[in-house]
Amino acid sequence: MQLLNEFPPRSIANDAKLTATQARIHLIIDRGKLTQDDRDYLKVLGMLVYDYEEHHEPMPKLKGAELLKALMEESNLQPNDLVSILGNESAILEILDYKSQLTEEQIQELASFFHLSPAASFA
Repeated sequence: MQLLNEFPPRSIANDAKLTATQARIHLIIDRGKLTQDDRDYLKVLGMLVYDYEEHHEPMPKLKGAELLKALMEESNLQPNDLVSILGNESAILEILDYKSQLTEEQIQELASFFHLSPAASFA
C-alpha cells in the first residue's frame, strides 16, 4: 500500500510523467531484494510505460541485416553465436555487410530464435 500511496499508477500522458515513472521503477529495482508486491507494482508501472512508448515513441522499422545487427547487439551476440542458424561465420559476415541476402529458411530460423514474426521482421 505504501508504494501505491507514494506513487499511484496512472496513465502516462507526457514525457515528464514518463520520466517520473521510469525513475520510480529504477528506484525500486535499485533497492535490491524485491517482494512479490514490489514485482506486481513494477509490472503495472512497466505496462504503463510500454503503453505510452507504443503510442508516442514508435520503434524504427528495421529490416534484414539492420534488424539482425540490432538484435545481435541487444542480445550481446557475436556472429559465431548464430552459426547454427545461418551457417558458417563468413556467411553471417556477408549478410551483416550487405553482400548477401537472408534466405527464406534463415528468416524463419532467425524469427524463431528471436521470437519475432518472420513477415514483419527480416523479410
